[in-house]
Amino acid sequence: MPNTGTISVSEATPSEAWEGLKNETSSVLIDVRTKAEWSFVGAPDLNDIGKKILPVEWVTFPDMAQNSGFSDQILNLFGENFPDTIYFICRSGVRSHAAANMVASMGRNKRCVNVVEGFEGDLNTTKHRGSVNGWKTHGLPWVQS
Repeated sequence: MPNTGTISVSEATPSEAWEGLKNETSSVLIDVRTKAEWSFVGAPDLNDIGKKILPVEWVTFPDMAQNSGFSDQILNLFGENFPDTIYFICRSGVRSHAAANMVASMGRNKRCVNVVEGFEGDLNTTKHRGSVNGWKTHGLPWVQS
């Protein structure tokens, strides 16, 4: 049953998310970017802390339409055993915020956290990502296929 109360999604910087993932046993990271982004841009690497990212597209490439199966995919991932804390990441923190709000509205009374700055971070003055902030800029582990 959906949560009818106030939906609250907290925020964490990439470094705070890394520490939370490392220190909170029942925590996961859902990467809501597209398959193209995971393949060509890279993804957080949680192997050093014994975890893996959970890739679930919020929108689909190339049309960038919202993934109508997002909620079902989340439910299939966890069933009735939702982790205590779910971190959400995207390129810059916008899509992940929307995804975190949707999962928070599912009423599982779990902590949903948006990773502000995202994986690539904000645009710099020349409209390029990856130099201002974000997971990669913080020097956190990541891989590229």
